[in-house]
Amino acid sequence: MQYLTQKITKTLELVLIVLMGGMVADVTWQIITRFILKNPSSFTEELAGFLLIWIGLLGASYALYTRAHLGIDILTANLQGRRKQISELVIYFIVFLFALFVPVWGGAKLVHITYALKQISPAMGIPMSYVYTVLPLSGLLMMYYSLVFMIYALRGRPEAGGHRHRFQVIDI
Repeated sequence: MQYLTQKITKTLELVLIVLMGGMVADVTWQIITRFILKNPSSFTEELAGFLLIWIGLLGASYALYTRAHLGIDILTANLQGRRKQISELVIYFIVFLFALFVPVWGGAKLVHITYALKQISPAMGIPMSYVYTVLPLSGLLMMYYSLVFMIYALRGRPEAGGHRHRFQVIDI
């Protein structure tokens, strides 16, 4: 399970990096076309919005993995032993249920409705169901990470709630 979690997380990190790079390139192109070429690009603003949706929702899944969500850490930080184990089980079970019903189930309904109605984005002309596909995808990732963390908590692993990243400042 640890191998699969590492592979999923590395893939998620790569996707987020590519999306962020794409957003930087898109906004840069928007600035160039608007202020230098004096002929604004018609799709860049819409693409930036779509990329922001994907970055935000996939980033929420990644934040769950890294325990960057403030509320989860506050509730369990001062607990020890069995109380911490039980609180982590309850918290991640609630997160699992939330992910199941809101992004996965609700997101799948949204994708289905926009697909059935053939809703198209105005500037880029792509189906909106493609944009909204990130909702169930992000929810599935949250469900997976929650399930992994519940298993860790049941096994009594010390970092049952996930892997906390310590971001390092690198001198250049």
